[in-house]
Amino acid sequence: MTDTLAERWRRARPQPAGVHLDSGACSRQGFAAIDAAAQHARHEAEVGGYVAVEAAAPVLDAGRAAVAALTGLAPSDVIFTTGANHALNLLLSCWTGDRSVACLVGEYGPNLALMAANGFGLSALPVDEHGRLRVGAAAEALARKRPGLVHLTPLGSHRGLAQPLGPLAEVCRDLGLPLVVDAAQALGHLDCTVAPDAIYSSSRKWLAGPRGVGVLGVRPHLADRLRPRFPPSECGPPLTVLQQLEFGESNAAARLGFSVAIGEHLAAGDGHIRARLAEVGRLTRAAVGDVPGWRVVEPVDEPTAITTLAPTDGADPHEVRAWLIAERRIVTTACDPRRAPRELTVPVLRLSPHVDVTSDELDLTAAALADAARL
Repeated sequence: MTDTLAERWRRARPQPAGVHLDSGACSRQGFAAIDAAAQHARHEAEVGGYVAVEAAAPVLDAGRAAVAALTGLAPSDVIFTTGANHALNLLLSCWTGDRSVACLVGEYGPNLALMAANGFGLSALPVDEHGRLRVGAAAEALARKRPGLVHLTPLGSHRGLAQPLGPLAEVCRDLGLPLVVDAAQALGHLDCTVAPDAIYSSSRKWLAGPRGVGVLGVRPHLADRLRPRFPPSECGPPLTVLQQLEFGESNAAARLGFSVAIGEHLAAGDGHIRARLAEVGRLTRAAVGDVPGWRVVEPVDEPTAITTLAPTDGADPHEVRAWLIAERRIVTTACDPRRAPRELTVPVLRLSPHVDVTSDELDLTAAALADAARL
């Protein structure tokens, strides 16, 4: 019998206490990542934190190399952060160029807040009626009015629409514009090997690492334009810009767990996982497409595992999410307009299963949604 990716994925982690359709928020970690973090914490207790993290350097270096393999950057371009928001704030707060940024109308709300807090003016990239970037029109707009940075979130938090990252990367290279990529939902989910000028992500979503850790990758020519706000003391050896950005206290155990998780991802095959996630999205949309009271937002064949349900009969996604957890042990996400304040107008329900979801679980979810509509 064939040992499928889904079977291997499920076997490598604890038994779920229900149906987990929330990988867009936080995937289920595997035994290897959990054990790596726990073993490092024990090692800290045995030899001290600083000695333990020095011993863990090869694993952390392997984690940086794995991120580099998924982004097209060099391992030396990658540093760890506490998450995606932290990474973006590091980058924007240290930027020395023109503080203007072009981004999608549907940009993630917390990203918009960080842009505003760091004094960046916004301009909107052109999109079609579905909210997908119009690459040709974007090239013309960026050539007419050059922003300091171009920012793209290839896969949003509020909708499973894949944006054309590769074509925009080519446009930005041709125009000599720095491209910054928010890959929090995209890394390990879509092809991100476009070697952007900067890219950042979290650990806890599709790569199934622990919470509280993320990464920031910056190519050398862009790093040279950054000025860290808090340089370390001059008494130590000189540090590069990226080393200065990474300098400080950290949860080394979480970084170890992330390094192991992303190594497992690569071992399973990034292309295989991306293909399975696209299949999962099609299966999910087919399963819930006819549930009364909800409308599937994405096209059925959108190559992502995120399915967004917009209420058509007044259902409250937050109440439905709570009911699904309490009554059916099904975990989903309720997304309110703050996730995309310039595009999303009403709360929606997000389903984001990983590669191990089964048809029975999707049918169970569809039936539960139908039952919730009758309450």
